[in-house]
Amino acid sequence: MTTLSIFDAHNPEAAPAITHDPGEIAAQLNSKGVRFERWPTQNLPADAAPVEILEAYSAEIAKLKAESGFQTADVISLNPDNPQKEAFRKKFLDEHTHSEDEVRFFVRGQGIFYLHLGDQVFAVQCQKNDLISVPEGTRHWFDMGPEPEFTCIRLFTNPEGWVAEFTGDNIAGQLPRYEALEGEAV
Repeated sequence: MTTLSIFDAHNPEAAPAITHDPGEIAAQLNSKGVRFERWPTQNLPADAAPVEILEAYSAEIAKLKAESGFQTADVISLNPDNPQKEAFRKKFLDEHTHSEDEVRFFVRGQGIFYLHLGDQVFAVQCQKNDLISVPEGTRHWFDMGPEPEFTCIRLFTNPEGWVAEFTGDNIAGQLPRYEALEGEAV
């Protein structure tokens, strides 16, 4: 279930406000300039190839490209049996920004985007059919958990793909990780 947990950035151990209502999640995030929406399910096999996934969502991808100037779309997938899963997880766990919007559509599985917006941190556990677009310059990080299980479509304006500027802020280490939120709030 998609979940939004809102933490006080100055008091991260305080209990967060939590909602599971997709409409409320979209309204909260949209009010902060973060695009969040649910796309209809496409009938794809569990082992669908990236080209099949991109074809199944071609209309939605074309719409986003036209609206926001994205140049490329690809598919990233990670499973618990990946021998580099710990390194991949660590790569995204520190707070960073990008010079372009970070767009992810969850084809399967889940992961948590943490958005550091002013005095709050919005932890969005995205699930299958969730689209999130984190605006350029937004301080954030991503936690896929210790046993990652997801497939996402990514869109980029920069042909180099994912390029991060790390902030050096240690807030990501002060908030509950995937395991705590997945077990308690979701």
